[in-house]
Amino acid sequence: MQLAFILYKYFPFGGLQRDFMRIALECQRRGHAVRVYTMIWDGEIPEGFEVLIAPVKAVFNHTRNERFTAWVEQDLAKRPVSRVIGFNKMPGLDVYYAADPCFEDKAQTLRNPIYRRWGRYKHFAEYERAVFEPQSKTEILMISEVQQPLFIKHYGTPAERFHLLPPGIAQDRRAPSNAAAIRAEFRREFKLGDDDLLLVQIGSGFKTKGLDRSLKALASLPLTLKKRTRLFVIGQDDPKPFQLQARNLGISAQVMFLQGRNDVPRFLLGADLLIHPAYNENTGTVLLEALVAGLPVLVTDVCGYAHYIADADCGRVVPSPFEQSRLDRLLAEMLVDDEQRRHWAINALAYADSADLYSMPQRAADVILAERP
Repeated sequence: MQLAFILYKYFPFGGLQRDFMRIALECQRRGHAVRVYTMIWDGEIPEGFEVLIAPVKAVFNHTRNERFTAWVEQDLAKRPVSRVIGFNKMPGLDVYYAADPCFEDKAQTLRNPIYRRWGRYKHFAEYERAVFEPQSKTEILMISEVQQPLFIKHYGTPAERFHLLPPGIAQDRRAPSNAAAIRAEFRREFKLGDDDLLLVQIGSGFKTKGLDRSLKALASLPLTLKKRTRLFVIGQDDPKPFQLQARNLGISAQVMFLQGRNDVPRFLLGADLLIHPAYNENTGTVLLEALVAGLPVLVTDVCGYAHYIADADCGRVVPSPFEQSRLDRLLAEMLVDDEQRRHWAINALAYADSADLYSMPQRAADVILAERP
């Protein structure tokens, strides 16, 4: 088959983008041709991929999206394909990969009613409806059990169109046999002593991921514990507001900001704890990447994958409604208890050996390539 994959933006470090790449490569591995439509491509192009970058610009994102959709539709009319697979909500999809939460639910519960009069709302609501309305033929690849009932509530989407996927953690995230040696070398490189504690927060979109909460929690630690704790923040975002916050909290010297990078597994093996107090998160792939590396996790329960941390007993889940004081207390308790962290690491690695946390690309390809009526 000739397959068309559509996503607004590709860069190597985004969770949605990495999922797209692994699914597209799996389809290619099975002998199918891959064409990609996007507005931005930042990174290498795999051999055999045809990548088309749309020459569209606009002041507003929703206007740009609509111009992009029209451009894609024109090209597809000239050069038809067997399947159209979207990683953002839009009309005309055969398959949609549901990386984003229900827009309509957020618009109704988190926004002022006047928001629904704006052009931005009308655009995203229309594009979501095109995927989920009962009359649509789009098959939906779900990665969060939490979101499916919300789509059904707002659109009446037939349940048989949803396909719940297992996580798709890359095997290179698993702790290798020489994990201890990698950890030791990493900690030497970053001048971390045996008594030092390293927190990592990983993910683009610092505000949504709750970095402000992490900085407050670090600043709240008892003085002796705070002195030996550092935080590395990795992600594609503007660090300036959070650097200012760290300075105001008096912890600038303990916080390092790093851009997205390809050696994240080293950080997972070298750290003592992953902190991820997100405000909202459809899944949270990094939680499972930490789990399979044997790194304990502190996470808010709004993340779709937070239940895996509880299931594996490899960390702590902060319940809703969120309270900063509870996060502060849990962080201090987790950092001070070396034996408990070792126990969580053992639990995490055992769970990584027994649970299916890896087959998402294969299952997604099965749905994409299935025969249609």
